[in-house]
Amino acid sequence: MTWNDVWDAMFGGAADYGAILALVSNSVWAGALLGLVGGLVGVFVMQRDMAFAVHGISELSFAGAAAALLVGVDVVTGSIIGSLVAAALIGWLGARARERNSIIGVLMPFGLGLGILFLSLYPGRSANRFSLLTGQIVTVQNTELGWLAAISLVVLVGLLLIWRPLRFDSLDPQAAAARGVPVRWVSLAFMLLLGLIVAVAVHIIGALLVLALVVTPAASAMRVSAGPVAVPVLAAVFGFAAAVGGILLAVMGELPVSPYITTISFVIYLVCRGLGARRGRVVRAAATAAV
Repeated sequence: MTWNDVWDAMFGGAADYGAILALVSNSVWAGALLGLVGGLVGVFVMQRDMAFAVHGISELSFAGAAAALLVGVDVVTGSIIGSLVAAALIGWLGARARERNSIIGVLMPFGLGLGILFLSLYPGRSANRFSLLTGQIVTVQNTELGWLAAISLVVLVGLLLIWRPLRFDSLDPQAAAARGVPVRWVSLAFMLLLGLIVAVAVHIIGALLVLALVVTPAASAMRVSAGPVAVPVLAAVFGFAAAVGGILLAVMGELPVSPYITTISFVIYLVCRGLGARRGRVVRAAATAAV
């Protein structure tokens, strides 16, 4: 394969860009919602050290989606059921970090094995099976977009309702428990919201690469800011840029959407990491000069 072949595969559809973009406008809106809400949820994922949990939930979401594909029902519904089951188990049984990691370590291979089994039994097109792992950009219909928007709205409203106790519990769980915050219920509610947004993410970016829209934007934001308002805002902006930018680039070529989204998300992280390191050196130099 030559470099021209690679370029054509990545951006070969640029001549028909307007027509192709019109076909995937629903996916652009879905990606925008996912990027914004995923970035906000990711802030608490990072504060609670639960990046591993995101991957665990995505494996059960993948299994649910694969089961739905096999029996011929809506894939988003199957994905949501799988995500909520995993989120409830992790949130209820994994109150402590060590317990949580053990439960996730058990659920991940089980969910992945089930998903592979269901896909192996599926008699339909291989493209449908592949899309569950790497995402899809041309199959978001009006009805699905409505459901995705409704789910994103539920997650956003739920997150706002528990924002203060969740933030308290995320930053200092011992103090939160001592002050009477129902930490187990707050944790369970957050896990269910996380399960919903992961289910949406699996439908857009695929089960293997959910972290790029739920964890990486928040990790990037935390590299350049520590403010209670600035971090969520930046995380939402970074998630939006990665999701929408990735879809806008993906429609120009023949590749799945996930490589574009993950690459943009990773580049944003590298830039933020460089800016954070530079700011740290400036602060240390100023402190040394003051002494």
